[in-house]
Formats: sequence, structure tokens, C-alpha cells
Amino acid sequence: MTAHTPPPDGGRIVDEPMGEALSRRYLAYALSTITNRALPDVRDGFKPVHRRILYAMHEMRLNPQAAARKCAKVVGEVMGGYHPHGDASIYDALVRLAQDFSQRYPLVDGQGNFGNIDGDNAAAMRYTECKLTAAATLLLDGIDQDAVDFRPTYDDQDEEPVVLPAGFPNLLANGSSGIAVGMATSIPPHNAGELIDACLVLLERPEVTTAELATLVPGPDFPTGGVSVEGHASILDAYETGRGGVRLRAKWVEEKLDRGAWQIVITEMPYQVQKSRLIEALADLIDNKKAPLLGDVRDESAEDIRLVLEPKSRTVEPEVLMESLFKLSDLEIRFPINMNVLDATGTPRVMGLKACLQAFLDHRREVLIRRGNWRIERVEKRLHLLEGLRIVFLNLDEVIRIVREEEQPKAVLIARFGLSEAQADYILDTRLRQLARIEEMAIETEFKTLSEELAGLRAMIASPAKQAKLIAVGLVDVRKALISPRRTTIAEAVDTSAFVAPEAFIPREAITVILSERGWIRAAKGKVEDPSELKFKEGDSLAWLVPAWTTDKILIGASDGRIFTVGADKLASGRGHGEPLRLMIDLDEKAEIVGVLAHQPGGRLLIASRAGYGFIAPEDETLAQKRGGKQVLNGDMLAMMRVTGDHVATIGENIKALIFPLAELPGMGRGKGVKLQSFKQGGLVDVAIFNAETGPEWADGSGRRRNWPDWKDWLGKRAGAGRQGPRGMRKFH
Repeated sequence: MTAHTPPPDGGRIVDEPMGEALSRRYLAYALSTITNRALPDVRDGFKPVHRRILYAMHEMRLNPQAAARKCAKVVGEVMGGYHPHGDASIYDALVRLAQDFSQRYPLVDGQGNFGNIDGDNAAAMRYTECKLTAAATLLLDGIDQDAVDFRPTYDDQDEEPVVLPAGFPNLLANGSSGIAVGMATSIPPHNAGELIDACLVLLERPEVTTAELATLVPGPDFPTGGVSVEGHASILDAYETGRGGVRLRAKWVEEKLDRGAWQIVITEMPYQVQKSRLIEALADLIDNKKAPLLGDVRDESAEDIRLVLEPKSRTVEPEVLMESLFKLSDLEIRFPINMNVLDATGTPRVMGLKACLQAFLDHRREVLIRRGNWRIERVEKRLHLLEGLRIVFLNLDEVIRIVREEEQPKAVLIARFGLSEAQADYILDTRLRQLARIEEMAIETEFKTLSEELAGLRAMIASPAKQAKLIAVGLVDVRKALISPRRTTIAEAVDTSAFVAPEAFIPREAITVILSERGWIRAAKGKVEDPSELKFKEGDSLAWLVPAWTTDKILIGASDGRIFTVGADKLASGRGHGEPLRLMIDLDEKAEIVGVLAHQPGGRLLIASRAGYGFIAPEDETLAQKRGGKQVLNGDMLAMMRVTGDHVATIGENIKALIFPLAELPGMGRGKGVKLQSFKQGGLVDVAIFNAETGPEWADGSGRRRNWPDWKDWLGKRAGAGRQGPRGMRKFH
């Protein structure tokens, strides 16, 4: 092997199980994503990219009073010095910090096109300019005074802050969202004034409960406004546990037009909902007839949001229209709350409202102490130098003589007056003009002032109570700087099912429900004029043909005494053979269908059993909420029909018929019922309801309808045996 030939494995082959190798590498990636990308720090509320952007702008001296610089310059500084990732991700983060519809308190003052609520992107970074806002300076205040720790940058060429001093609780004020590996975070924005009020209470009473804090912070405060309809109890639970959600609706008003017409105007959008996409979605609902109450939608927005919704009919109630749209579109969203953050040790934790505020206050206390120690060090150094100047003024002639005559005045001064090397250097560097009498007085004044400041700083460092008071004073000042009225309205929780009918969400169209003998069900549009033209699977045929509307509930009576409910809008199209009814309801294999009706609110049903019993059931009480239906009859059901007359006719297996007034039947929600007709043997074959004015009809063996002019001869009392029916009578239908 020659000298320049590499070894066979190149020194790069590692012998280890694949599972362990993958596990270790994926764990390293997961930890990096969690701690360095996706989760914010509870103390300043920032992810590394945002912190690096603000710090780089601070280093570039882009304060609110300075002139703005190109965003490309800022992105280049961040990427070159602090953030080893692509320029697109850095610019996207910078843009979001400048958007007043994304940030409750924007931290970057953007000049140029930084996007809009319609979802349009910002202009390229070479066209836009930026600088820090006043809110950002509050978060950076003290960073040059050893307020926080610094760590080496990715290339060890510079240092970056581990966390910002954070003058206000930015985590909750501006919120945060991110998806890591195996965990995510979603924190809504809040009103800084309310958060600071809660912090002041927490400083005064550390034992305060989350419920008490929630009276000061009643809920999130989104930059785009809107109406929170989550309810206090639900929000309180989210603040207690750190997990939950908030329902947020668009804010709307009703505008009266001429001749009794009206329209809805949306003035505030839910957070992070793009207006242009919402308009497209509402237009699609109209085109697909999924929003039957909405007639038209148009955007009249200029500086302010103005989205106009026109109703299909002026007879519709505005509240009903809006409730239907809240369910069908992003006019109402649910913003998740998952306060998953990195605590002061860098550990991911889900923290509630009180814990987040307490972590912020603990950070502020640490910042205050560190800035205090930094100031003490500099005050002590200055006092030390002033002590030397005081000695000069007390021995001015001697000092001048030493400086003029001695070869090494510094050493002589140190030996003669007991000065330190720093004091001697400072005296020798002092200009003659500073030795005037007026300067002596200024030095004495400064010495006294600094001595008092030093005593105060040392007292503060030693007293937690004084620290809390200073933190409170600082927060009050910040509150004045950030004061802003609440934008999101807090409303009571809304139960839409209480006053919005399901029809509001379904287009009302005429259909015909078709059920075959083998149990295949479908819905044909409009009216079926000729049932003979209907097609079925081989060996199947028509059993039930029921006119209905798409907004109806279809009642299906089964021989086992249950009544099932199926939404007409859920039925398959009439173009094919439909689908098996048993896929929609839990119908027993041995049970048969005995009745199919379109539900009429307030209607009444005659329920009859094969044993000859029956009763009148209110239709509304027969509606079932589950696939298993509702047990209405205790027995083998023979018929389920709507009450459309005043008399009942029955016929038994013995061909005997009986007619009696409908009034003799009781009303029941469920049960066995009362006897309709008595039989020595056999049971009931058929039952019918008719009006006395028109009289009943019956069907002969050929299927033709026959009148029954002398029906009164069969009139009797309920539960009678009846008498032999007319020749050929077997059934009524």
C-alpha cells in the first residue's frame, strides 16, 4: 500500500445497529426542532429567529428614531451573523413581525408592501425597509447592561443573547404558534394592558388564583378583532390547564335598505382568516346551493373591512342567516390554545396563564438584579475615580508640584496619597480646566448623588420587596406606552342549535324518496311522474314512493316497533340504484319496513300492531337521534301512517271489518296501545284513516280502488269484533 492510498474504510465506517443509529440521529433532530425552531421561550415569547432579527436590528441601531434600512440588509446581517438558515425564512419571520393584522403589538416598523389581510404576499426584501418599533425597544431595554446571558453564534465569531430582557409579557401579548416533532404550540395574542394588570396583582399577591386573574384577562385579544363566543368557563379551563380553544366569530351589523330590504356587513374578521379566500368559499357555497339563505357576497373594503352579505329573501332573520354561515364557513373559527413553551431551563412544558405570567415576572426580577449589579459595578468605579479627584482638590498645589517636578509622577502620587493605579491615571489624564472651583463643586455633587444611588442599588439587591416594587413601577410605565383598547369583544357562549333550524344549512329542493323491496333507498329530484319508468336491480321492485323536501327528516317504521330517522339530504342520488338502507340505520335483519313518511312538525301518527292494538303518537316525539332508531311500539308493528281524517277502519285476518271514531284512540309517546279490534283467532291485517265526509276506500284483488258508500253499517265502538266486509275486501291499500 502506497503512502497516499487511503485505508479501506477511510476511517469513516461506524459499526452499530441501524435502529440505534436512526434513533440517536432522529432524537437529535427532534430536540433541535423543539428547542431551536418551533417552541417559544416563556420569558420573552420568542423563537430564535425572531430574537436574532430584533437583536441584529438593535446592533444596526435601527431604533424608532433612526431612518429605516432595506430589509435585504437586515436579513443579510441576521443570516451572516446569527441565523444559519435561508434568507426566505428570515424575511418571512421579519414580515410577520411587521404585520398589524398578525401581531397584536408589531415589533418591526415596515415601510413598503408587507402584505395584507387578503393573503397577498409582501414585496421582495430589496424593495421594503424596516426599523424597530417602540414596543420592540421595550423588549430590548437593558440588553447592553448585562441583563441577560449571551452565547457564541453558530460560527463562534460573535455572541447572541440567549433571551431578551422583555419589558412586557410578549409571549401572551403577541402569541405564538409552531409545530415541532411530537409536540406543537398555539398561543393566542392578548391585551398587554390586561396582562400587566394581572402581573401587578400577581406581584402583590403570589397566591392569587387563575380564576381571579381571568377576571383581569377575560380572554384573548386578537389584532383583527372579532367576537369571542367560547364562554368564560371554557376559557378559564384553558388558562388553568394550558390547553383548550376559543371560538372566534366575525363581527357583523345589519344595514337597513329601502322597502324593508336589509344586508349584513362584516366589519371584523376572525384571526388569520384571509378575506379573499373567505369570499371565494362563500361564493362556492352559493354556487353549490349549500347556503340556501345567502343570496350574494361582495367585498367593499377600503382601509377598513367591509364585506357585504345579501340574503336570499328579506323574510329570513339576520341572526338565522349568520348562524348558518358561522357553521358553514370560516366566519367562525376555533383557535386552539396549547401553551407549550420552553421554560427558563429550556425544557418544554405546557403552562397555564398564572405559570406563564409568573415565569415572566421571575425573568424580570433576574433582569433587574443583573442590571442592578452592572450599575453597581460602574458606580463603584466612578466613585473610586471621584475619590482620587477629591484628594487632588484637597492637595492641589502638592499634586501640581509632583506632576511638574517628579520624573515618575504616577508612582509618587500613588505613594504620597495612597491612590490606586486607576486613580493616578485618571488624575494625570485630567485637563487643567477641570481643576476650576466650579468643577470641584460639580464633583462633590456627583459624588453625593452616586453614593446615594449606590446605597439604593445595594438595598434593592438585598430586598425582594424593593425588587417587586421596582418591577411594578416599570410595568406601569410600560402599560402607559402600550395602552390600547381591547379589540376582540367577549360575548356569552352561543348555542346555535337552540334557535337555528337545520334547514338553514340545507338547500330546500323537492325530491321523491324511493325505497325498493330489497331495502335500497335513493332520492330523485322533483316529482316522479311515472313510477313504472324507475329502474331497480335485477329481482328488485318499488316498495315506497314518498314526496319530500331535501330539508325533511324521513321517518321509517319497522316491524320490530322502532321508528328510524334519516335526513333527506343524506340520501343517495336518484340516478343510480341508491344504497342499502341498512348502511344508514341499524335495522334488524328479521325486521321489515311497514311505513315511510316525510316528517311534518306537529303532526300525529297512527301506530298499529298485528295483535290489533294501537295509539296516536305525536310525530315530534318519534324522531330518533341515533342509528338505532326509537322504540315506539311494544309489539309487532303493522302500520305507521299520518292522521289525516277523523275515523279509523280496521280489517282482520278473519275478513271482519270495524270502523270507529279516531277520538277513541289515546295519544301516547310509546307503549302497547289500546285494542283496536277483537279477534277470536288471528290478528290485524290492515288499518286506514279517512274523513267521514268523503268516506273510505278499499282495494280489491286486482289493485283497483273501490268506494264504500255504506260504510256506516260497519260503524261501532273501538275494540269490537266487527262484521264481515264487502265481497272481495281484503285490504284498504
